[in-house]
Amino acid sequence: MTRVFGICSLLGLLYGCSGGYLPYASHSLDPASLESLVTNASQANGVPPGLVRAVVMAESAGNPSAISVAGAQGLMQLMPGTAAGCGIADPFDPTQNVACGTSYLHSLLHRYHDNVTLAVAAYNAGPGAVDRFHGVPPYAETRAYVVRVLNAYRNY
Repeated sequence: MTRVFGICSLLGLLYGCSGGYLPYASHSLDPASLESLVTNASQANGVPPGLVRAVVMAESAGNPSAISVAGAQGLMQLMPGTAAGCGIADPFDPTQNVACGTSYLHSLLHRYHDNVTLAVAAYNAGPGAVDRFHGVPPYAETRAYVVRVLNAYRNY
């Protein structure tokens, strides 16, 4: 039983919100479809497409069916409250999910005066944590996430 739990924990880390960067996981959208979604959402929200792509890949590795242990859903791993705030009907619909996630990312960029590091940290840990710590929170998961997203963003 311990071994099964360990394997499940490892898989959760790899595929969940706090997981590793797994480009084009087995259930991911094909690159052309994902690129189209990212391009449309980034143009509609004024967010650099490379940043949207980096967040999508860090969050779900392009898997529109991804669900984290915290309950985040879809390509951009929207929490139910965030999805409801966008008014989307289906957080697993790739178009709705990326539009909502990109809109939320835009609001974070605006809130943090286009500071990408703080916006990405807030996307992961929540704006309350970024505000409380006056910067990237001292959570290992968030710090690793910020590094992973910023490195991917630089490479897109």
